[in-house]
Parts: sequence; C-alpha cells; structure tokens
Amino acid sequence: MGLVLLHGRGGSADDILRLGAALGLPDLALAAPQAPGHSWWPTSFLAPSAQMERHVAQGLAAVDAAIAALTAEGLDCGRIALAGFSQGGCLALEYAARRGGLAAVFGLSAGLVGTGDAGPTPDPALYGHAPKRFDYATDLTGLPVTITVHEQDPHIPLKRAEDSRAAFAALGANAALHVEPGPGHGLTDAGLTAMRATLNH
Repeated sequence: MGLVLLHGRGGSADDILRLGAALGLPDLALAAPQAPGHSWWPTSFLAPSAQMERHVAQGLAAVDAAIAALTAEGLDCGRIALAGFSQGGCLALEYAARRGGLAAVFGLSAGLVGTGDAGPTPDPALYGHAPKRFDYATDLTGLPVTITVHEQDPHIPLKRAEDSRAAFAALGANAALHVEPGPGHGLTDAGLTAMRATLNH
C-alpha cells in the first residue's frame, strides 16, 4: 500500500511524512511532494476560481508526480491513497474528485476547492466568500473518503466540509465527515483512526 501526503500552509514534506510514520504501518510506502514556498496557493481556498485554478493545477501536477514515483516502485495506482492536512487536505480532496483512481482519500481539516464559481453573492456560512460549483465527472463508486473539520474552524467553514461530503457521495464514494466539537484547526483522533483502519487492510 502507498500513501501520498500533502502538507499544509507553512509546512513541509518532512513534517507531513512524520504523520505517515506515526500511523505505525511498517509496510506503507510514503511519498510527499513539497509545495513551492511551503504553500500550495497564496490565498484562502475559498477565493474565486480565477485566483485559485492556476495554483490548483500546479498542485495536481505535484500529486501526479508523487503517485508516479510510487508506481515506479511497483505499486498499482489502485493501492495508493492520498491524504493531506489543511491546504494539503483541500488539494487531496480536489485531486480525488477530479482524477479518481485512488485507494482512499483523507482530507484532514479540509474541503473541496470546487470546479468554478457558483455566483457572486457572498455567503456568511462561507466566511463571506461566494459558493462554488462541484461539477465533477469522475466515477468514485466505493472510494473511501474521510473529511474532518472542527465545528468552528477559522479556515475551513463547516458548510464547505458538509458540501464536500455531499459532492463525493453524489459521485458514488463512501464519504464520511467527522466534525470535532468546538473551535480549532488541526488533526483529530477521528481522522487518524480512519486512516489507520482504512490503510491497514
């Protein structure tokens, strides 16, 4: 089994690889791309698509390269999972929704970026940003998807996490959303438990 890990804003590949090691799964092959300047994009993932799409495309290419590195070692794509935290979690979810072909995906404190703007009207539930479209054409039947978020996350609106779970479910994925009570933005026991259980198969 392989796992591509995506770090958050200000983090590094080395940081997120430590999360992979902490899972305690010795047969798990790990890979982690490094974002330029330690950030996958310079703004909130809730920003308009015109600001986001170039950075998302670069991030998707970095994930492609990391998966290719694992497949070059003999791993089948269907045995490679994707996980990320914060910005990295958003990128992981977006990759899965656009590309498919994974064993599982884990968006830790994350939500989908979206395929385009759904209108100009700001939504207070999205911290004053306008909603996005989730027009994905992938067949994700049976894909295990885990999304985690704190109830009051300063970066990831609960509504976006809920909409992301619904978007994955509409594509056929086995999508679960774990909401941690109270404020916060970080890894949760529920997310780590889901990763261990899914990757230990």
